[in-house]
Amino acid sequence: MATLQQDKIQLPKVIFGTSALGNLYTALDELTKLAIVQECIIHSPKPVVFDSAGKYGAGLALESLGKSLKALGVNPADVLISNKLGWIRTELKTEEPTFEPGVWKDLKNDAVQNISYDGIMECFRQGNELLGEYTPQMVSVHDPDEYLAAASDEADAEKRYQDILDAYRALADLKVSGQVKAVGVGSKDWKVIERISKDVELDWVMIANSMTIHSHPADLLVFMDEINKKGITIINSAVFNAGFLIGSDYYNYRLVDKNTDPELFAWREKFFAICEKHDVKPAEACVKFGLSAPGVSTIALNTSSAKRVKGNIEMSEVQIPDIFWTELKVEGLID
Repeated sequence: MATLQQDKIQLPKVIFGTSALGNLYTALDELTKLAIVQECIIHSPKPVVFDSAGKYGAGLALESLGKSLKALGVNPADVLISNKLGWIRTELKTEEPTFEPGVWKDLKNDAVQNISYDGIMECFRQGNELLGEYTPQMVSVHDPDEYLAAASDEADAEKRYQDILDAYRALADLKVSGQVKAVGVGSKDWKVIERISKDVELDWVMIANSMTIHSHPADLLVFMDEINKKGITIINSAVFNAGFLIGSDYYNYRLVDKNTDPELFAWREKFFAICEKHDVKPAEACVKFGLSAPGVSTIALNTSSAKRVKGNIEMSEVQIPDIFWTELKVEGLID
């Protein structure tokens, strides 16, 4: 188990992402969501760790998680919830949500980014309302990279970064007051995590889409080694590059095809062939690689099927022969 140093929070090798509970890619009925949460409770050591966010389904993931835990009669002490803050639920005024068109299905609400001191406090309050009697112990600013990328010019970019620092001031106040136990950051652009880590005292970081069997830049490895030495817990997330590495047509939440992204598909075809040759499941290879990165002892996995939960946990313990990794290197698929 990974330990969040300051507050002795124990994280198992596998924690559970909840984007599927927010209807990512497909709308799930309530019984299916309940079954997913139930399987997580049954097969994971206590406390069971769920990673969620107000952005997931415009708060639907938080709402579904809270309802499912309550329906199952789960003791709040037996779960640990991470809530990535920065998106607030709003009224849906268009045919589909505006924040990520085409990704979230059958939503009744929209969401807007709300990063500032007061904005983060509002997100925290709303998240707690949606979760009900279950409160998050881990909090972070969600998608600060997207917030910075939306800047209109250099002055706006500096203002937005100050907004992020103000948001972290809010998280620090929540921690000092005992309302949360650990403060972190979740981002798809690891360079933004690196920047924030120089200005903010972090307990944990969640690296998404960046440290995968397909994409693992050398300078990211160096950074991960540095923060690991500082005692910052590293959670690796989206190790399937949002599903593409195990057969989906979405790469990092972007719909791709062979005409526009031929290199991506060529890489995957070679990867699948080597997996088949050595009787290794692509998902197992992704998980084991994601766990092998410097400082990583916890991985966040998401599923839309209750039947896959137990297998997802077991993947972290699968042994993969050295010859498999050697062939991936020889073929130029990994460094």
